[in-house]
Amino acid sequence: MNRVWIRAWDRLSLYLPVVLMGVFALGTWWLVRNTPGAPAAPTATAPRHEADYFLRNFTLRSFDAQGQLRRSVSADRADHYPDTDTLEMRGVRILAFDDGGAQTRATAREATSNRDGSEVQLRGAVHVLRDGGALAAPLQYGGEFLLVQTRPERLSSPQPVEISRGADRFFGDSLRYDGTSATLELVGRVRGVIQPRSAGAPRR
Repeated sequence: MNRVWIRAWDRLSLYLPVVLMGVFALGTWWLVRNTPGAPAAPTATAPRHEADYFLRNFTLRSFDAQGQLRRSVSADRADHYPDTDTLEMRGVRILAFDDGGAQTRATAREATSNRDGSEVQLRGAVHVLRDGGALAAPLQYGGEFLLVQTRPERLSSPQPVEISRGADRFFGDSLRYDGTSATLELVGRVRGVIQPRSAGAPRR
């Protein structure tokens, strides 16, 4: 592994976990907190995997004190299942802005969150795009699965992933991130494509 490859991977492994943890974990936690609570059951019954409430074609938005949009979570449908206390969503779309105004968009065909949003599974065409603006290259994640855990902070996918920053691209059979040690790993058959830098190209 040459120095150019190492530098490119170091830049990517620094920013990717921050973006994924912030968008999916915080966004889903905020959604779970703002959905209706389950009605109290009149009598004790054996649990069945049936939704007690659902939302269709919804969008929830969060604004800061100045009225600026900070986060938006949309889905075609969301169902809450009291037996597992999970929220299952289809057609998930998340939009988030950081303190500097950088925009991140994330989509997935399906998502499942536990009660407090501390564990979120994304399934089917998972895609995250962070717009780096004029001074930084866009950051992207693509794959068919992503597990986001916040206690402790972990990201993982047992399926092939592609991550990129600008024109630099990395591929792996699976992905692991451990927030305790701040290490991001691509596992299995790993390969990368590093493009030469042109004058004036974004480097961050």
